[in-house]
Amino acid sequence: MSEQKTLVLACGALAREIVDAIGLNGWTHLQVRCLPAIWHNTPQRIPEALREKIRKARAEGYRDILVAYGDCGTGGQLDAMLAEEGVERIAGDHCYAFYAGLDSFAELQEQDPATFYLTDYLARHFERLVVRGLGLDRHPDMLGLCFGNYNRLVYLAQTHDPALQHRAKAAAERLGLAYEYRYCGLGELADFLQQAARQEGAEPWPA
Repeated sequence: MSEQKTLVLACGALAREIVDAIGLNGWTHLQVRCLPAIWHNTPQRIPEALREKIRKARAEGYRDILVAYGDCGTGGQLDAMLAEEGVERIAGDHCYAFYAGLDSFAELQEQDPATFYLTDYLARHFERLVVRGLGLDRHPDMLGLCFGNYNRLVYLAQTHDPALQHRAKAAAERLGLAYEYRYCGLGELADFLQQAARQEGAEPWPA
């Protein structure tokens, strides 16, 4: 059956959004497999891990394979590997860019390059990934070293979730940053998934 399906290989930080989109639209021919989101802390592992998944998927008979990953700190190594394998990925250096839209993200950066970004995933897991991940719970004196050069926190939201908005605002306050909220939805990730679905003749994304 896999030869009739399209596989999306994605970062674990996008898993909920991609699975929800597939279920909402009934794109049963799209399947998703994810690498651990924590690998952003060791981006050098990402290219070869994705290569392994690509080759495994081909051996299983998947006809089309797409990658929902930004460069994510690989310094171009991910794109070099994908070019060797002949696999397309979503445009953008990271999920902030394709959630906000590449042009809109560039404008945000131009307004203030000293911006820290949250997505739904990061707002949901802020304590684990940022506070405990950077050791700020054990070494609060590190806060200034890690975030002293930032001016604001921009929450790029995928959903209208008051609880996550509260968490994101609390995160900004904890880091001592100005807070800004922007609803983005899935942004260009939606376009990427719709393109994958249309390869199989699926109905377009609902207006």
